Amino acid sequence: MAESAPGAGLVDLVAVMHRLRQECPWDAKQTHESLAPHLLEETYEALEALETGTPADLCEELGDVLLQVYFHAEVASERDDGTGYTIDDVARGIAAKLIRRHPHVFGDVSVSDADEVKQNWDAIKAAEREAKSGGPGSVLDGVPFGQPSLALAAQLQRRAERAGVPAGLADLSAAEDPPGPAGSDGDGQPSEIGAELFALVARARAAGLDPELELRAAARAYRDRVRSWEQRP
Repeated sequence: MAESAPGAGLVDLVAVMHRLRQECPWDAKQTHESLAPHLLEETYEALEALETGTPADLCEELGDVLLQVYFHAEVASERDDGTGYTIDDVARGIAAKLIRRHPHVFGDVSVSDADEVKQNWDAIKAAEREAKSGGPGSVLDGVPFGQPSLALAAQLQRRAERAGVPAGLADLSAAEDPPGPAGSDGDGQPSEIGAELFALVARARAAGLDPELELRAAARAYRDRVRSWEQRP
């Protein structure tokens, strides 16, 4: 039997998702808002499978993440107020973005290495932001502040670094106004510990490490130590 064409399974998922919205009471009542926690949860489960699971575990968890994308698109497709979209719109949108940001593949731009690809990507993205906002905006526009603080700090620093922001600005303890007491944020200044944590993120990035993944690895090591302590004679 001939193998299915690439993407055939995605078409099957579209049909399954559509039927669930029509015939399953639980699926039928879901909204973007009610699904939001599941999108975050499934993403973390996929990350856990990537770190400690098998390839089969990761495959399964990626399916759960994919389900969330299809679910949101199915919910959106049912709107009749002009704001709706379908999974095809989602797919075409990301495909168009990839083509636009890879002119060295789909256009006539030449690049010498991966670093140059990244530079071009950042330049194209900046132009897109300017066109969307009607002005240059900030390199930090679009950074989601709802993400975990460690990942947020790393993303802010990456964005700033690519824009040529001086590395010294990451040293919040060197600010004109000294950090406030622990937990203080009324004046916009971090506590001493907050400033140290932000600097530690910069230190990890300078070493070529992802601070979020490094802390997760440390947390797993601590978990194993606690379990060993619990099982001692």
